[in-house]
Amino acid sequence: MEIRNYRPDDCKALTELFYHTVHTVNARDYTGAQLDAWATGQVDLKTWDRSLREHDSLVAVENGVIVGFGDMDKTGYLDRLYVHADYQGQGIATALCDRLEQGAAGTVTTHASITARPFFEKRGYRVVKEQQVERQGILLTNFVMKKER
Repeated sequence: MEIRNYRPDDCKALTELFYHTVHTVNARDYTGAQLDAWATGQVDLKTWDRSLREHDSLVAVENGVIVGFGDMDKTGYLDRLYVHADYQGQGIATALCDRLEQGAAGTVTTHASITARPFFEKRGYRVVKEQQVERQGILLTNFVMKKER
């Protein structure tokens, strides 16, 4: 597996991976309506590209296929971390997170889904609070989590 920096021509593939991962991996913890509100399938590629270029954004590639990605902003906020459903449990999220955390100067913060919470807890993150986030009138539970560096 190769981990490399994000390139603008990755954007469409990353949004598709995001949609697919949310609707498969997260389906055990969220309702269909919640999944549809979280990942609508209607994305603004320019907005995603701008965000990914502004952040430290990494892409995991296996045999020429993008299998995961993650990004962190300059404040140490780990914004997105997604691994394709067919590549779960192979250390991809760990490798991406290791690299992103190395670039953080202080505390790392993330808003972890119910599904991702155990992954982050194993990495030493602690839950600061549980919260309800509204997307298109639908409430989604996630957890503000922090890791001191």
